[in-house]
Amino acid sequence: MLTSTHAWNMDYEPAAEFGTGRQPRFRLLGNLEVWSADRQTEIRGTIQRTLLATLLAAGSRTVSVQSLVDELWAENPPATAENSLQAHVSRLRRKLHSVGDRQPLGLLSLPSGYRLLVTDVDVDALLFMQTVQEARRRAAVDPHAAVDRIRQALGAWRGPVFGGPMGGSICQAAAASLEAARTVALETLFDLELHHGRHSEVISELSALVESPSLNERICEQLMVALYRSGRQTEALSAFRRMRVRLDDELGVSPSPSLRKLETAILNHDPALHYGGDHLSLRS
Repeated sequence: MLTSTHAWNMDYEPAAEFGTGRQPRFRLLGNLEVWSADRQTEIRGTIQRTLLATLLAAGSRTVSVQSLVDELWAENPPATAENSLQAHVSRLRRKLHSVGDRQPLGLLSLPSGYRLLVTDVDVDALLFMQTVQEARRRAAVDPHAAVDRIRQALGAWRGPVFGGPMGGSICQAAAASLEAARTVALETLFDLELHHGRHSEVISELSALVESPSLNERICEQLMVALYRSGRQTEALSAFRRMRVRLDDELGVSPSPSLRKLETAILNHDPALHYGGDHLSLRS
């Protein structure tokens, strides 16, 4: 069972520049924000904010007129939806001119729809994905650098994508994809930390994530390994029991085979759980 992990206020490294030398202009990983240098530009109104969120969620791909109408007004579009959309696009285009402190921002009107031209370093969400992918590629060669980069990337998260539910299927799909990517980044981070003997150091982080409203069995497994390697076997088994109760109470399901297998490994003092062992082998 894998669900997104909502524990935003963790002590991750500041993500100010992601190593690029400049701040992203668009911030989606939390409340939707637009920045020009050190000044925030306010985008007011639900329609304007949803329009910007949708164009950013598309990642420089063209969004059709009908898709934008659906995203902005769902089942209750105005009678002159296309004209209203054109007016909102014009307003947003004028607003975005104020954040053209670097290369000009392009909000293109095309026969097939509209497209906002942005680069990976313009959008915190795109920069997050790029940074985590780079860190995962480097993990085998320089795991310590990979840990630092993942922590920097996670530091960009200020809350739920867009600050909470927004728009329709395009925004919701983008939010779900980013939430899933954050979960993968967290799991990768803690596997690296456990592999390099930082089991005691990550217990508080893992505990906070496991106790958050989300139910993530993979994070629970990592907490159990960290506790066991820190000489806290009883607490590791308690973490399993608490997760089992929550899964039953909240979802009506039993723990996954992987989580049950880890409980058995702890009870049997499996060598793979010792520092230097491969705890991931227990998942196969």
